[in-house]
Amino acid sequence: MRVDNPILAERMREQATAPIGAADAPLFIANLTVAYADKPALWAIDYTAPVGGLIGIVGPNGAGKSTLLKAVLGLVPTVAGEVRVFGRPIGQARERIAYVPQRSSVDWDFPTTALDVVAMGLYGRIGWFKRVRRRHLNFALERLDQVGMAEFADRQIGQLSGGQQQRVFLARALAQDADLMLLDEPLAGVDAATEATILNVLRDLKAQGRTALVVHHDLQTVTDYFDHVALLNGRMIAAGPTGEAFTEATLLDAYGGRLATSEIRAAGAGD
Repeated sequence: MRVDNPILAERMREQATAPIGAADAPLFIANLTVAYADKPALWAIDYTAPVGGLIGIVGPNGAGKSTLLKAVLGLVPTVAGEVRVFGRPIGQARERIAYVPQRSSVDWDFPTTALDVVAMGLYGRIGWFKRVRRRHLNFALERLDQVGMAEFADRQIGQLSGGQQQRVFLARALAQDADLMLLDEPLAGVDAATEATILNVLRDLKAQGRTALVVHHDLQTVTDYFDHVALLNGRMIAAGPTGEAFTEATLLDAYGGRLATSEIRAAGAGD
């Protein structure tokens, strides 16, 4: 990938060779453990995300993929471990991180428009209970336009299709102008046009040197969509460049007998 900004390019080169725990890593996780009712959901997770990485978080159902994002954000309690965002605890770095939850977790009957939802992404900049001004709405409208949804700005969110709803929440994340984005299955159940739009936005973010972690379920598209992968099943099975971490051996380790050899080969995993 070519990066025109020489300072950013140098930063990305340094990150590629930096040791685990580097202070400028977009996301650093050490020994993270999460349990629900004394049953571990994640166990001793170690992970460092690269600058400018487009990272697929992959694993079977119940592997803890969504839990990992929520633990990073502090939305679920942790038993042990450390999470740092650009060298700081999440509570001190929230302005640098954006989150797109699963559509199933959103109340789509809430009486608000697409434009209002995107404007909510600006509250960290505006301040809660302060007036949203025209310039803020114009900025939010630009983000809607970025995902092809400007013409639906005044539409109630419950009246949008699933793919359109996903685009609106992506626009809200873009409005936050974050350096690290966490997206929980943004491509699940969306139409082809929405999938292409989301991928184009994520690739643009990557070209800007921003980092995105994307929970993803379609193994056959992993090698096409992501340059890095984190393969998870309660523990971290493998993580790194897709060609190195997404292999037949790591898939078998993660999925066990749930995947046939033909499915693994169809996924295009390396040897």
